[in-house]
Amino acid sequence: MSPSGRPRPLSLMFLLGMGMTSERINCPRSCSCQYLEVNCTGQQLQEFPEAIPLDTRQLILAANNVSYLPAVELSFLADLVYLDCKKNLLGHDLDFTFIGVAKLVYLDLSFNSLTQKKKNTFSQLLSLVVLKISDKKKKKAIEKDAFANNTWLRHLDVSRTGLTFLDTSTVQDLPNLRFLGLSDNLWHCNCSFLDFITWMTESNIHFPGKSLASAFPKKKKNNVTCYTPESLRALKMKKKKTQLHFNCLTQLYTQDYIFLCLAGFCIFFAGTVAAWLAGVCAVIYEVHISKGEEGEEED
Repeated sequence: MSPSGRPRPLSLMFLLGMGMTSERINCPRSCSCQYLEVNCTGQQLQEFPEAIPLDTRQLILAANNVSYLPAVELSFLADLVYLDCKKNLLGHDLDFTFIGVAKLVYLDLSFNSLTQKKKNTFSQLLSLVVLKISDKKKKKAIEKDAFANNTWLRHLDVSRTGLTFLDTSTVQDLPNLRFLGLSDNLWHCNCSFLDFITWMTESNIHFPGKSLASAFPKKKKNNVTCYTPESLRALKMKKKKTQLHFNCLTQLYTQDYIFLCLAGFCIFFAGTVAAWLAGVCAVIYEVHISKGEEGEEED
């Protein structure tokens, strides 16, 4: 240190070098590290990287070959708020994987091999705001209460996941939801799907299309199209809803006619039997009364 009390340039260079060396030591191999951020994008990683700094807030593992997220290693990153795992080989079982990262706000699991989303998958992520689980049209299933605990969820993307049905309560009970990606799925627009289509047309949710990842639309869009039946595939949402209402409320199939015929026959038969029993009872009653009157006259 100089007589004036200021550190000499050599000391500054030494301290700076020590800081850079420390950062390199704490940074996983093949990854780049900045302040509270670890970026391992496109490094052909086969496993979850080791030696991630415990104070990491943002972890990017996009475009690798990671097939498993270890819950224990993740739990060490208690301050993690941003996790990007898109374009990996993550499997179908992620139950309780995120139990130790309760502060997570952003989670991207797009383009993996996830097949089913259960309640235990995201139940611990109480602070989650953005969740992206879009895929490559592989058939997926989302349980009714899969997002029951994610009440802060604002942006949900389930586009291109091969979904054919989604229970209305799955998304209707998310009070902060504003953006919902549903496009490019294999929706089966039958009568069971009518409630969901009605909710879509009446809600204030935005339904972005393929530009979901880049920007939010200024106006509400309905880019959801039916895959089956073919008669509804090309219709716009408003016409689709009207047509589905008509089909469900007025159209009867063969089994419906059979049921109505059987129900009518049963009602007719039951009415006939009831009338016959009532008549028999009335006759027996009359006979009994008349016999009583004859006995009184003889006395």
